[in-house]
Amino acid sequence: MTEPSIDRDRKLPVITKLAYASGTLEESLVLVILPITTVFYNQVMGLPIFLCGTVFMLSWIIDAISDPLVGIFSDRIHSRWGRRHPLMLLSAAPLGLFFYLLFQPPMDLSESQLFFWFALSWAGMGLAKSFYMVPHTALGAELTDNYDERTSVFGFNWMVHYVGMALLGWFVYNLIFPTTEGFDNGLLNAERYQLLGIWGGLFVFSVVLFCTFSTLNQIPYLHRVGNRSSENMFESISDTIHELWILLHNRSYFAIIACWLIMSISGGVLAFSLTYSLLYGFEFTTEQIAYREYLRLPGALLVIFSSVWVVQKLDKRYTLITVTSFTVLLLGLPFCLRLLGLPPANGTTALLILFYGCWTIAYFSYPIVSIVIDSMLGDIADEHELITGNRSEGLIYSFRTFVYKATRGLGGFLGGIALTMINFPDNATVETIEPEVVTGLAWLSGPLYIFFVGSGLLFAFLYKINRQRHTEILQKLQLRKQG
Repeated sequence: MTEPSIDRDRKLPVITKLAYASGTLEESLVLVILPITTVFYNQVMGLPIFLCGTVFMLSWIIDAISDPLVGIFSDRIHSRWGRRHPLMLLSAAPLGLFFYLLFQPPMDLSESQLFFWFALSWAGMGLAKSFYMVPHTALGAELTDNYDERTSVFGFNWMVHYVGMALLGWFVYNLIFPTTEGFDNGLLNAERYQLLGIWGGLFVFSVVLFCTFSTLNQIPYLHRVGNRSSENMFESISDTIHELWILLHNRSYFAIIACWLIMSISGGVLAFSLTYSLLYGFEFTTEQIAYREYLRLPGALLVIFSSVWVVQKLDKRYTLITVTSFTVLLLGLPFCLRLLGLPPANGTTALLILFYGCWTIAYFSYPIVSIVIDSMLGDIADEHELITGNRSEGLIYSFRTFVYKATRGLGGFLGGIALTMINFPDNATVETIEPEVVTGLAWLSGPLYIFFVGSGLLFAFLYKINRQRHTEILQKLQLRKQG
């Protein structure tokens, strides 16, 4: 059966790309509050750091089940609103509610009760994110089949993401958790977390609704369900297992998922330890930590052009390898220098120049990595259709979303273990923390981070879809649809 004639190789107007990209602001805020959430439950509420890490791990295990199931369900939906938009719409209210509850635990809870409150609210938010993030990412891959335009779509998405992180980070650190009398570290002011819960819950709810309704006009251009003709549940399950088997044996798909999984876990450990390292190892104020988000802006604003340009020069595989290596070395450099006894003393302008200089250059290239990986997965979706006859962006990007959540889940769990191993204390202060603990934080954020990201990057060499191969795939798909 032939599909209606639709231009899959189309260029998209900027307004469409921005409408799609607006949806990533939800994830921008979640990443901004990730280290703050740990500080809240550990340093403010007194929950042991290991239990905080366990919460992230348990949520990630739930994601391991929910993300693929949501992806499979999303691929098979028949509705006049398409395959992605119904799930995105239904996720808005639960996302906002669980975000609010995350920062509203009753003050008289025991340690075990606090643990369960944290675990249930974080897992609930993660499950709601599955119903939003999986179809939203799949939607981006469906908007166009053009090799470079697909990179541009995700370029806009990640541009908005990083600009959003910068602006939201400034807002959260400077306006919700400012340094005040009695609180040199504004994150320790317990009263401000209620404001974060109310404002953040309303923000993510509004963002999800806006993205969903502003992209409804793209539904006629999206892919249909495909050749799935299962008439009962057992046939549907059998077809899904067969399709999943084929996908997991796709060498390029395995390469990208393995590569990003290891890099995401490493990034999660870094995110978990970085705030502690900056606060207690380098004695940054909350405002100085917030300045880091501003450094993302140059790279975020130019990434649409830089990502397409680099891909045209190096193709996608070598763009991923080259840019990631350069970025990670710069991110870990200040911590490596501290271990060698070279950085300037805490509280000096020279120390800020060192950090901000390395971060500015690193954040110029960092967004390219995420864009290229998302674009590569879109190319794999085309290859998967050639093999199976089915469009499975939901399934393909569900593993991407699951891996991305490893930053918060497994990364957070391992980060908690790591902080426990270096004996990081509860209710720590700069004056009482031991030098050995500060050294341990530098190891986590420097050499170990670089080593593990480099290990994951080796898998990228197994990726096999280049520009020529992708052109051949689209030509064969076009011939099939014309037949």
